[in-house]
Amino acid sequence: MYFEVIKKTIDIVGAFILLIIFSPVILATMVAIKLTSDGPIFADTPARVGKGGKSFHPYKFRSMIVNAHNLLRQDPRFKKLYQEYRKSSYKLHEDPRITKVGRFIRKHSIDEVPQLLNVLKGEMSIVGPRPYYPDELKEQTAKYPQTKKLLNEVLSVRPGITGFWQVSGRSEVNFDKRIEMDAYYARKKSIWLDILILLKTPWAMISGKGAV
Repeated sequence: MYFEVIKKTIDIVGAFILLIIFSPVILATMVAIKLTSDGPIFADTPARVGKGGKSFHPYKFRSMIVNAHNLLRQDPRFKKLYQEYRKSSYKLHEDPRITKVGRFIRKHSIDEVPQLLNVLKGEMSIVGPRPYYPDELKEQTAKYPQTKKLLNEVLSVRPGITGFWQVSGRSEVNFDKRIEMDAYYARKKSIWLDILILLKTPWAMISGKGAV
């Protein structure tokens, strides 16, 4: 109970402060997206799985062409790409759907800054496991059956903008290792662990290590 109260307070206060700090970056990103590609500033993000299995829509700056999520799954032109996507733990190192601005903001996690609004809505925390797609969870837990027992632990906490996995290699970490990290965080959750992850986050953003 003590942990939850402190964490919620840090989330709310921290989200407000970070929105102010990042306001110049937010404005510059919005202008860059609008000037360099057709479509809305924010992505048409599909639902992700949140705490307790409840679905929600995370806010993200659009880093891809319009309707990228559905095109990958439904357009015959992307059939081979989708097969590669599913085989590589739902990550692509060479993705033709990404825009020029999108490549930069994804590398440095700027596309995820709007998720501070999800934190204020209580759907996410600043620190926590990254939220998964429903189909990703279904297919990857089938591929890695040993991860099924860890899933309930992962879904026992609110997903986060940054977390143990994000500061430990991001897309270089396969699903089975990623969910082990997420379950470890959920099991060991503490303010000190959150602080450690937050201290590592700026370098993860600046270096772009493991980002796709």
